[in-house]
Amino acid sequence: MVKVVLVEKSSSIYDDDTGIRYHFPRRYLNRVESAVRDWAVFYRPVKDTGVSEESRGSYFATAELGPISPDPSNDGLYYVEIRSETYADFASPVPRIVDGSFIEPSLAGKNGSTNVGVALQAVRHIPDEAFDRILGLAWPDAGVELPRVGRNDLDNEHRQNGVREDQLGFVHETERKIVAQLLNRKVRDARFRTAVLHAYEKRCAITGWNFINGGGRAEAEAAHIRPVEHGGPDKICNGLALSGTVHWMFDRGLIGVAANDEIIISRKVNDRESIERLINPTRKLVRPKKTEYHPHPEFLRWHREFHRLEAA
Repeated sequence: MVKVVLVEKSSSIYDDDTGIRYHFPRRYLNRVESAVRDWAVFYRPVKDTGVSEESRGSYFATAELGPISPDPSNDGLYYVEIRSETYADFASPVPRIVDGSFIEPSLAGKNGSTNVGVALQAVRHIPDEAFDRILGLAWPDAGVELPRVGRNDLDNEHRQNGVREDQLGFVHETERKIVAQLLNRKVRDARFRTAVLHAYEKRCAITGWNFINGGGRAEAEAAHIRPVEHGGPDKICNGLALSGTVHWMFDRGLIGVAANDEIIISRKVNDRESIERLINPTRKLVRPKKTEYHPHPEFLRWHREFHRLEAA
């Protein structure tokens, strides 16, 4: 097994669904097959004008790859399943060039130029060292270290996440630690918090507050719009930065967000006036500056329907 880079453009002609599936032509089949049950990093091309300038030419997420299946409606095209429970957005895009050199060695051409032939490939093998380096830059200041684990602990972690022991084979201790981090819920939650708070600049999306304590820690928390236990992924577009009390109310369906971004207060609330005073003056959701981080309408719709919230 080897790791791969999957290039994903916001206006792709392919039927990609970020964090769910990746659509690709037959010429990449062997490369993708070699990476099944291993990990991929997702990359936005330099000329992707559908995302912010900072996000272009950068790696933005990682996930484990699942099975491959042919596209039933288009001969010569295939889908590879992305194991959604392993998908994780990075806190900030990792640029392809760091400290003057390409993270992917194959992208380096002569005299510091870009190897255009490689750069145009939508699926590329990536060495473990480069993969590890990208992940090391992906979640700065996540604020958690994975406890030291033994063989049994790691095997239990993989079994709990649907990975069989015989899928692992012999792996280097460093790689074992990285895989354990990618699957460990405590670490994933810390990284999700870092990613969401970075996207919202530590500002609550409902109150508009941006409180930071003396140690530099934000008062806001990261809330999954669609919770993990209900199939919600660790994607920034499935997250909101919310103050503690607001987070508690959101998780219990006492408040929500309408399709037009207006804040909804549940009819079940017994002290509506107090909640009204918490909401920012616009009465609408405070969105991140980057459009690629905006809450996905489908996740907001799921939250409204699950909690039976209706706009007034």
